[in-house]
Amino acid sequence: MSGQGTSQGNNQESRARPGQRRMAQWSRDYARLPGIPDEYIGPDGAPRPAWSRFFDAFAGLSPVDIERRFASADRHLREAGVTYRAPGETADRLWPLSHLPLIIDEADWRQLTTGIAQRAQLLEMVLRDLYGEGRLVADSAVPAAAIAGSSEYLRAVCGVKPPGNRYLHFYAADVGRGPDGRWWVLNDRTQAPSGAGYALENRLVLSRAFSSLYNSMNVERVAPFFEAFRESLRASADRDEPRIGLLTPGVFSETYFEHATLARYLGFLLVEGDDLAVSGDRIHIRTVAGLKRLDVLLRRVDSNFLDPLELDASSHLGVPGLIDVLRKDGVVVANMPGSGVLEARALLGFLPSLCRRLLGETLIMPHIATWWCGQKSARDEVLSRIEDFAIEGAYGRAVPGFSNHGPVLAGELPPAERDRLRQAITDRGIDYVGQELVRLSTTPVWEDGRITPRPFVLRVFAAATPNGWTIMPGGFCRIAEQPDARAVSMGDGARSADVWVVSDKAVASSTLLPAADTVRIRRIAGVVPSRAADNLFWLGRYLERAEATLRLIRALGTSTRNSANGASAALPSVERIQRILVSWGATSQTTRTNPARVIAEALQSEQKFGSALSLVRSVQRTASSLRERLSPDAWQIITEMVERLALQVDDDDSIVSAAELTLQELASIAGLAQENMNRAAGWRFLDMGRRAERAINTVRFARQFAYDEAGEEDLDMLLTLVDCQITYRSRYLVGPALAPVRDLAVLDPYNPRSVAFQVAALNDHIAALPSLKEYGLIERPQRLAVALQATLTTAEAATLDVTSLFSLEQALLNLADAVGQHYFPHGPHASRPEKLTGLA
Repeated sequence: MSGQGTSQGNNQESRARPGQRRMAQWSRDYARLPGIPDEYIGPDGAPRPAWSRFFDAFAGLSPVDIERRFASADRHLREAGVTYRAPGETADRLWPLSHLPLIIDEADWRQLTTGIAQRAQLLEMVLRDLYGEGRLVADSAVPAAAIAGSSEYLRAVCGVKPPGNRYLHFYAADVGRGPDGRWWVLNDRTQAPSGAGYALENRLVLSRAFSSLYNSMNVERVAPFFEAFRESLRASADRDEPRIGLLTPGVFSETYFEHATLARYLGFLLVEGDDLAVSGDRIHIRTVAGLKRLDVLLRRVDSNFLDPLELDASSHLGVPGLIDVLRKDGVVVANMPGSGVLEARALLGFLPSLCRRLLGETLIMPHIATWWCGQKSARDEVLSRIEDFAIEGAYGRAVPGFSNHGPVLAGELPPAERDRLRQAITDRGIDYVGQELVRLSTTPVWEDGRITPRPFVLRVFAAATPNGWTIMPGGFCRIAEQPDARAVSMGDGARSADVWVVSDKAVASSTLLPAADTVRIRRIAGVVPSRAADNLFWLGRYLERAEATLRLIRALGTSTRNSANGASAALPSVERIQRILVSWGATSQTTRTNPARVIAEALQSEQKFGSALSLVRSVQRTASSLRERLSPDAWQIITEMVERLALQVDDDDSIVSAAELTLQELASIAGLAQENMNRAAGWRFLDMGRRAERAINTVRFARQFAYDEAGEEDLDMLLTLVDCQITYRSRYLVGPALAPVRDLAVLDPYNPRSVAFQVAALNDHIAALPSLKEYGLIERPQRLAVALQATLTTAEAATLDVTSLFSLEQALLNLADAVGQHYFPHGPHASRPEKLTGLA
């Protein structure tokens, strides 16, 4: 027994040594790095306990396991479509997540949050005075030029008491750790702070990739913070069950993914300016059921673009009349328009004295030393040793007169440029600030199989609640690519990291789900904005259009593959398929001798708007504006379809295989919509889009392959394209005949692929949608659908011909257009009269 025990102990020691050796090596490597105290090595030169706990567990993972977990995190980001857009770019980038978290111990975090809460309260009081009594400027506590110089100071809001009695509902501070180990504020974010949604996604990804490690570290959960924020917005409204919207600039915003993530997580409606309208003293959402009252608006649109009537007249992002609704206490806006004035660096130097004046306290968390050059003494100080400063714009990111978007390091400028900068500050000092050059602390990152230090900036979020300011336990960490970076932005070469605030005690799991006995049961369908309904309708149409194109490609590829020596290239059905693909914009190839070129272009052409790849990308673009309404599974399938079709293939078998696999994925999306979506208006519009497009495509197929002189081969092709081969053979013991095939494809109300079935489904959907007018007459979409159903019900297969089929196709196109014009008009029709009585 003793021998076995010794052997077992030696085996355990043997297994532990690789991890211990890796940990020891990482510690030695990191401790030898020159420079400032960092997040791993504390001010005393010893590893911080929280980091030691992490690396003790991390070192126990094998290199293969580490890479597998990293790959899992990357795969989740890719499949979930976690993206951002760099300033000035039009294409989305995959979210750059660091595989190691930033770890902060509980005591350190407590000191940080105390300073953030004090700072948030101070800024709230400053805003209340600037847009209220104005005593700070009148008493020269703040120079008037430091306020008026900012484009974010909105005179239209002066004297407006904020609905909900608060200017700041959500605040963030960019902080860094200085050489002495203390935290410093680099920037205040009071306009519409971004990053919380990405912090949420970072947590989701990393906690899954390292679930055991995450749980063993006792990481503070972020769900209570979002719950408190949601509850504070709900409590700010003037009714018990308010409707809350998140105002986004739209899919072209740099951080649209985050907007959709927050809306879905918090249960808010994601709206754009065109979704909203002013009626009376209230803001309303344009929905497929008419106007619905909106009580709270969490904005992600800059203040100046919120109201083209009173602010920037060129804006297409805001709501005309919003400021007047604020004056009448008609909607709560978080944050209040004009709150961005506090982001001006010109104010930083005055905050310590303002804190003593307004709070009677010393500012707990300092900011980096800042000199506003609008004051002579500060200007002289900056000019006297300009090489020691970073020069920044007093009211924005850009430095006036210089093309870059960040600070200008005067000491690194050529002499001529330095003289030009000096002269600009002398001529108009109010536009510039000088800031102390600060070296940022570093955090460990994983690069090429080893630990490397990189500077970071941490964005800490605070939410105003009835019980004071609540701080998110974690935040949004941005990591620089270069070791000597002195400023970090999410531009080229930067990444993000999850932030773990760890405790020595076990942390209770939490969720946004409230206790069961506190929730009143509801079965209402919810609100679908007209824009979302429009996108759902077109998502359905694009999905069905892609399916029809892929069926044509598969049929053509199968015919080519099964032919001997290309003999099928001359068959009439093959020629007809090629003509359809040309007319649908999928290909320009019309040659009879090389159908392989036709199917290759129709499947994967980047230039042809009707190719399968282009249509699936249209699906992805449309779905991207519905991120808050689509399940992660649906988005993953869409991503996989795009990736598959983007992989170039050059042989018939691979093309047919790609088409078949994509058809299976399209069927999966249809199944998800059928089984997972609530039977509300959103699902109806998605299904209406599919039904309308399927009916149109089926009629087009029938015109081409069930013409009056159609032979058995053409009719067989039609049955293949509408997926009715098995149904036909089970009914008829003869080969394809014209009348039975026409009846099955067009008139049979029991066939889920027939035109009649689609029209019946459209009728049911339209009848279930709310009426937008109150005069009691049947509305145009339903009138057209009823007429179509009557035509198909009374028609006979023997009397169908190409002319009647063409008329049927035109009627279906008119019905699809009527749905769009009625439920989600655009342009000058967007402000159409709605049902205004009984507004919710």
